[in-house]
Amino acid sequence: MARKRSRSYFAITATVLVVAALAYAFWPQPTSVDMGEAKMGAMQVTVNEEGFTRVHDAYVVSSPVAGRLLRVEVEPGDPVVKGETVIAQMRPSSPAMLDIRTREQARASVTAAEATLRVARADLNKAKSDLDLASQELDRTRRLAETDTASKAALDRAEAEYRAASATKDNAEAVIAVREAELDNARARLIGFEEDAAGATSDSSAPVPLTAPTTGTVLRVIQKSETTLSAGTDIMEIGNIDHDLEVVVELLSTDAVQVSPGDRVMIADWGGNSELEGTVERVEPWGYTKYSSLGVEEQRVKAIIRFTSPKNEREKLGHGYRVELKIVIWSDDNTLLIPSNALFRDGETWAVFRVVDKTAYQTRVKVGKDNGISAQILDGLSAGDQIVLYPSAGLADGVKVVRRMVQ
Repeated sequence: MARKRSRSYFAITATVLVVAALAYAFWPQPTSVDMGEAKMGAMQVTVNEEGFTRVHDAYVVSSPVAGRLLRVEVEPGDPVVKGETVIAQMRPSSPAMLDIRTREQARASVTAAEATLRVARADLNKAKSDLDLASQELDRTRRLAETDTASKAALDRAEAEYRAASATKDNAEAVIAVREAELDNARARLIGFEEDAAGATSDSSAPVPLTAPTTGTVLRVIQKSETTLSAGTDIMEIGNIDHDLEVVVELLSTDAVQVSPGDRVMIADWGGNSELEGTVERVEPWGYTKYSSLGVEEQRVKAIIRFTSPKNEREKLGHGYRVELKIVIWSDDNTLLIPSNALFRDGETWAVFRVVDKTAYQTRVKVGKDNGISAQILDGLSAGDQIVLYPSAGLADGVKVVRRMVQ
């Protein structure tokens, strides 16, 4: 009898162990997931594109008359001084070219250039007056703002008007430089052909020196060897790299509508050790069609970027150099962020899996900005909430989860 009882206990025990083992084997296990956290932080949305540098006011020196250009001695990179440095020499083909009609036309061009220069100088005087007024207004507004008499908006407007007046003055000075160069070019058409006091023309065999129209650097030499040129043929290009360098970027038209003058620009991968700073000066209103390297037809728009970094940080940059740009079109220094890879579509809205007590709950969220790395959350989560990253299709609401261990 005792032997039968022991056998029954053994069978019951074995059955319980087998059932327990099967239950443990088939009991649902928590799903291993990658987890992240919603936290407050700074976020930027940028438009990333490649661009190239250029001198804003580049001067193309051309032959004033038809004749023989002597060998050009200056090299690209050589510094030149306006009105002093001889950049080329020409030997006119014949003084007979300048007949009475041509001579009078050249003199009329000089008169027109002088009149245009006077207008440019008048514009500069007005720009200086506007800048003085804007400076005085800014000082007054700052004093009022310190006593809370003037609003922050009024101070911002005063600063913007001062910067605009300063830019207008710089533009007027640049226009004067252009007009002076045009006047020099017009006067150069008469060099070597004016009659002396005795009424005879000058010796056509004497070379006519061409001086630099502006102070700067020789960017490129188009005609190096001695050759015969017609009037107006380009010889070289001169520009001021130190103070007149800018960046041109060709934006997709869909990106260009998001960019505004004054937007901050970060300039990277230009070859230097540090990241340069700039600001959007202008977005051109005219778009054009361009084909990408893959043959895709795109509508592009040019934007002009001005450097704001000190010159000593970009000494090695020259005309026509490639750079990579990040134009900041939106930023917030303190907003709720989650990794973008935690989001998935739930009908017409976005959702995430929020982890509470090792259980994943599907939670709808309202998304603001998304830069592809981080997403701004406007509603649905709080700082410190744990969320599932890279949610799989098999993950469902209410499923137990455990953080995946990093190998």
